[in-house]
Amino acid sequence: MSSTSPSGGLSVLRNRNLSFYLSARFLGTLAVQMQSVAVGWQVYQITHSLFDLGLIGLAQFAPFLLLILWAGHVADTHNRRTIILLCMATQLLCSLLLVAFTLSGSTVVWPVFAILVLYGSARAFMMPASQAVLRNLVPNKDFSQAVALSSSTFHVAVIAGPVLGGLLYAFGPNFVYMVSSILLALSVLLMALTRSAPQAFNKGPVSWHTLLEGLRFVWSRPIVLGAISLDLFAVLFGGATALLPAYAHDVLGAGPTSLGLLRTAPGAGAALCSIALAFFPITRRVGLWMFGGVGLFGLGTVVMGMTHLFPVALVALFLMGAGDMVSVYIRHLLVQYETPDEIRGRVSAVNSVFIGASNELGEFESGLTASWFGLVRAIIFGGAATLVVTGTWMKLFPVLSRMDRFPHHEAEEAARKAG
Repeated sequence: MSSTSPSGGLSVLRNRNLSFYLSARFLGTLAVQMQSVAVGWQVYQITHSLFDLGLIGLAQFAPFLLLILWAGHVADTHNRRTIILLCMATQLLCSLLLVAFTLSGSTVVWPVFAILVLYGSARAFMMPASQAVLRNLVPNKDFSQAVALSSSTFHVAVIAGPVLGGLLYAFGPNFVYMVSSILLALSVLLMALTRSAPQAFNKGPVSWHTLLEGLRFVWSRPIVLGAISLDLFAVLFGGATALLPAYAHDVLGAGPTSLGLLRTAPGAGAALCSIALAFFPITRRVGLWMFGGVGLFGLGTVVMGMTHLFPVALVALFLMGAGDMVSVYIRHLLVQYETPDEIRGRVSAVNSVFIGASNELGEFESGLTASWFGLVRAIIFGGAATLVVTGTWMKLFPVLSRMDRFPHHEAEEAARKAG
């Protein structure tokens, strides 16, 4: 990492629209994280099924996978701020529907999965627009700090959300859902007050050629392809967080409050890491930093699976979050710096597919393998597979493992020397 002055990391917050956007995203993420604890615990209490925990992830990922390419095209042809606003409003609707489900006293969980399908649909449109809009909110010189601060606010919400969700669950799942609804309403209001700079719209006709433009761009950039595919396959096998309700209950003998702390630990590691990156951004040995982060994630997963001690599990999850943050930070900068604004939504959509697959599909894979091999064996297997993928990708993409600086930094340096 290279050091910057403290003001270099925080001065970007003087940008009013960035501050409003980050606040809206923070409250929305906080609400969703609170809900995720309540949904997971509520479903497991009703069914006591590891497979159903995996279905929670699949219900969100399936519509996401079906809609994401279209969502990327929409992000390039329509105002990204408006898209985010509508998606936040849909998340608010989902929260209110969870309130209605709990009040109904139903003992079947398919309505929850239906609500999560709606949430996954909204998230499909929100992710590429959210990734692309950040470049429209800040000047180029502030972008790396904005990325780090965006990540830090996101992960602070990931820290606080599960803890609040676990604590508030003592008053029942409906109390969690009602508080989440209030927070989501505030996020909608803040997003409505946010304004972004003009974006480069692509008004071409919709076709398979235009929908697949982002995929063709990623395929033509080995560095970008290697970075995002590494995250896909590594985290796909390491999606042990989906099993935390069962892990807390069956392995650690813990309750919903402890589950909230376990869910918080990866976010704590990621948040502290992202804050450090805001002040000391990575500028050298970029490839090794990224592979090291993914390797740390896999190692933490193995340690988590091998322990029955609550403090050790917390530390392992904390390190998993820190390692994942390094990978996310580098991948996001690579994608956004290298992509023209007129196709940024579609390229972000491809990146979102990889992120979504590594998260939700990884959760489904973890639930499935846990139902086959047992809870602990599934976690250890996932972490070991992540380590194998890390080593394999270093061989498959040597240009990435040897990369010292971000490509745009190298181009700027060459231009400076030529001038």
